Amino acid sequence: MRSASLVLTLVVSLVLVLSACGKSNNNEGAASPSASSSPSESASASPSESASASPSESAAPTVDGKGKKIGMVTDLGGVNDKSFNQQAWEALEKISKDTGADVKYLESKKDADYEPNLNNFVKGGYDLTWGIGFLFADAAKKVADQNPNAKLAVIDTTVDAPNVESVTFKEHEGSFLVGVVAGLTTKTNKIGFVGGMELPVIKKFEAGFKAGVAAVNPDAVVTPNYVGDFSKPDLGKLAAATLYDAGNDIIFHAAGGSGNGVFTEAKDRFKAGNKVWVIGVDKDQSIEFGNDITLTSMMKKVDQAVYTVSQDLLSGKFQGGLANAKELGLAEGGVGLPDNNPNVSKEILDKVEEFKNKIVSGEIKVPTE
Repeated sequence: MRSASLVLTLVVSLVLVLSACGKSNNNEGAASPSASSSPSESASASPSESASASPSESAAPTVDGKGKKIGMVTDLGGVNDKSFNQQAWEALEKISKDTGADVKYLESKKDADYEPNLNNFVKGGYDLTWGIGFLFADAAKKVADQNPNAKLAVIDTTVDAPNVESVTFKEHEGSFLVGVVAGLTTKTNKIGFVGGMELPVIKKFEAGFKAGVAAVNPDAVVTPNYVGDFSKPDLGKLAAATLYDAGNDIIFHAAGGSGNGVFTEAKDRFKAGNKVWVIGVDKDQSIEFGNDITLTSMMKKVDQAVYTVSQDLLSGKFQGGLANAKELGLAEGGVGLPDNNPNVSKEILDKVEEFKNKIVSGEIKVPTE
């Protein structure tokens, strides 16, 4: 059972930690590391300046992180995926700026890189090592078991080990809400979904989205298209082209870096005079891709979760094990729409709020598959 008090603690921390990020001074100007780099050699290139902001420095409690080291291993999408890897790294940059802790990342180029990249940080004496993404479950478990004195943390999966802190999200709940937006906005009653890989976490996005669309527009049809990769924008662009050609006027993507290709395809069509929409994921992707094509985004506050857990580690409050795993949904403020939605009418936003309240109260139970 997850501890309700720990979830409440994280919620309070998330409320305190608002968005606004700056670069870490000790990482400026460095180039991105290869998957084989050691942490001491790894660089810490800052993601695009147009990315959404990380937790607020003014709201963050003061913690002394000098002499502490935190490492992060990305999944195949890479640190500049304009999605959840980038959010996680921005949070660590912010931790470095706020506390003086040393932070580094390693990018995984293939699945086989997960374990050695985690071990690079663990063997290098890092105080906390992050694995970002569902695919880290096995590697993190193995490394944690082999290094019981090391501390690790994972996003989007749970690891049954006392030295691993796990954070997952109720993606299906936030996806339901953007499904409501899509169902009330579509003009063709054809709506697409582009997924990265057919993993349980991505199927949660799809299931929640379909349920939200159906709740407000039973005539609309949602067509999924999985590209099989989180790091191939060309495949995302091709999937989007196929869906748009078939009459879908809105596409929701949960495809990491591959989803950038969905935006590229939408932008090309917009320039040609064809109005189509994309619903972004993880971050407010209108900041990166513009309001001409971004209808809204399903925010998943990975940055705030990474910041809070890392800060807890620096404060001596790290709590691993399944009993302390955290799952963040609408009630906890872990998922939802951006604050600013210029392309969504007040009437639709009111409907979104209505459904949000029903989900939080338990009146509506959103499916996960």
